[in-house]
Amino acid sequence: MTMFMFARMSGVDVIGRPVGMNMMVMTSFGALFPMWAIMMAAMMLPTMIPTLRTYEALMRSADGTRAGWIGVLLGYFVTWVGFAALISVVQTLLVSLQVVDSLGISTTGWFISGLLIVVGAFQFTRAKEVCHGVCHSPMTYFLGHWKTGFAGGVRMGLGLGAFCVGCCWGFMALGFVGGVMSLLWMGLATLFMIFEKLPQIGHRLIKPAGVVLIGAGVLLVLL
Repeated sequence: MTMFMFARMSGVDVIGRPVGMNMMVMTSFGALFPMWAIMMAAMMLPTMIPTLRTYEALMRSADGTRAGWIGVLLGYFVTWVGFAALISVVQTLLVSLQVVDSLGISTTGWFISGLLIVVGAFQFTRAKEVCHGVCHSPMTYFLGHWKTGFAGGVRMGLGLGAFCVGCCWGFMALGFVGGVMSLLWMGLATLFMIFEKLPQIGHRLIKPAGVVLIGAGVLLVLL
């Protein structure tokens, strides 16, 4: 229900079309930024739940506070809102270059292929490994960067959010392949990011996902 609610707020219906706007042209930063910001909230809130539960455990065993918990959540979302602003600028530029259309779908095969290969290759990098390690084990991050109170929580949330952006930016960028206003893409990307953070299987999904993405990109080049 949360995903559908945020989708309606961001202006898309259940199959990914703009609601009540008859294929509204989304080309300006003023139109794109609210859409991306709401979409980020919808996608990243489920992936934040393990981190918030980890902090709650520290509230019982250390000096964590409810104000700190709120600070962590706020800092995390501030980071993603910043990323929403950045990707809105990128989309505006891509639209002006006619690389993507007004709905955020790539209009050129070379861009789709290149994006798939770049995001797939990133799965094998040290940066992905480090960022995923923090997202995968927030307890380690908290213990190494512990700050008390609301301000401390905000600082930790900003740090966690930065690592999370580093881990997940590629799957956000892949929205330009399937359409950034597609609820189907939003749901699939969120589901994958949730599974990627699971302690039992998350680390096993990174490189296979990279192989699939690179393979898809190369296949499109050859077709």
